[in-house]
Amino acid sequence: MQDTEVLVVGAGPTGLTVAAALADRGVSAVVVDRQAEGTNTSRAAVVNARSLEVLEPLGVAHPLVARGIQAPRFTIRDGAHRLIDVDFSALPTDFPYSLMVPQATTEAVLLRRLTALGGSVLRPRVLASIAQDADGVTAVFDDGDTVRARFAVGADGIHSTVRTQAGIEFEGGHYDESFTLADVRLTGDAPGDEVILFWATAGLTVVAPLPGGIHRIVAPVPDAPESPSAPFVQQLLDTRGLGAGRMRVEEVVWGSRFRVQHRVADTFRAGRVLLAGDAAHVHSPAGGQGMNLGIQDAVALGTALADVLAGAPESALDAYGSARRPIATDVVAMTDRLTRLATLPRAVRPLRNNGIRAASCLPSVRRGLAWRLSGLVYR
Repeated sequence: MQDTEVLVVGAGPTGLTVAAALADRGVSAVVVDRQAEGTNTSRAAVVNARSLEVLEPLGVAHPLVARGIQAPRFTIRDGAHRLIDVDFSALPTDFPYSLMVPQATTEAVLLRRLTALGGSVLRPRVLASIAQDADGVTAVFDDGDTVRARFAVGADGIHSTVRTQAGIEFEGGHYDESFTLADVRLTGDAPGDEVILFWATAGLTVVAPLPGGIHRIVAPVPDAPESPSAPFVQQLLDTRGLGAGRMRVEEVVWGSRFRVQHRVADTFRAGRVLLAGDAAHVHSPAGGQGMNLGIQDAVALGTALADVLAGAPESALDAYGSARRPIATDVVAMTDRLTRLATLPRAVRPLRNNGIRAASCLPSVRRGLAWRLSGLVYR
C-alpha cells in the first residue's frame, strides 16, 4: 500500500494542474492515469487569458505561451462577410489573446513542471474502487495495488469512476448532432492569428490556427465520419467558409468525431472526495471553455486542499464547490445557447446571421463577448 496526502485520478490538464498546485505548496500527491504515456489526442486547442493568469504563479504560463500562437481576435463571419469582431488586445491582462496550442502540448508542459516540483504520474493504472472513512480514502486498482490518501480528487473525465463511486449524480443531456474535428494543412486564405467562427446557412464551422502550420477545424454535422477525409473537410470549408476554393485542404494530419453532452455534477464534494474538470461538468466546445474551466477548477481546488492540509478548516473545500459550481452552470448555459444557435434549422439561419450582425454594432456586446471568451469574467 502507498500512502500520500492527496490521490489525483486523471492526468489530463485538470489532474496535472491540481497536482502541480499541490506540489508547489509542498503537498505530496500521487497522480494515476488509465492511459499509457503519449496516447492523448489533441482535442482542446485554446488556453484563454484567465487560465494563463492562474497558471502563471505555477511557472506554467510563459512556457506555454512560447509554444503556442497568440490569436488576439475572434471573428464571427457569414462567408466573407464579418458579422462580429471580438478584440482581446485591450483587455486588462498580461495575456490579451487566445493562446492556440494543442492539448498534448499543454499536458507536456504541465507534466514537465510537475516533475520539476518532485511529482510524477503512475500509468497505466485503472481505478477499480474507492472508499472513504473518517480519516481518508482507500483506492484499489485493477492490478490489486492500493493507495491510501487523506483526500482524493476525481479528474478522470466525463465517465468518472471517482464520481460514480462517490455516489454523485451527473444531471444533463446530449445534443443530437455529431461533431467533426480535424487538424489540417491549409493553403489559401487561412487565418494566421485569429479564430474564425463561420455561421453559414449550411452550418457552423470553426477554423483556428495551431503551431506548425496546422489549422483546427470543428464543425457540427448530422453524421460525422469516424476519420474525416480531405475531400470531406474541403466540402465543409467550401460550403461554410469563405467560399469555394478560398481555403484548400492539402492534408488531414489527424481527425475524429465526437458527440457533446451538457451535464453538471450535483456537488463537487462528497466527504473526502472532490471533483474537478470534466468529472464535474461537461458542455459544448462552443467558446473553447472546457479545458480552461477545468484548469481554473484545478488551481482553486489545489489551493483549497493545500490550505486544509496546512490546518485550515475543511469548510474551505465546501467553499471551493460553492464558488466553482455556479461558474460551471453558467458556462454550460452559455455554450448551450451558442450550440443551439449554431445548429438551428437551415431555413432560419439567415435570420440568425442578420441578428448577430445587428448585435455587433453595440460595443457592449463585443466587450461582453471578449470578457466571457477570455474567462476574465470569472475572476
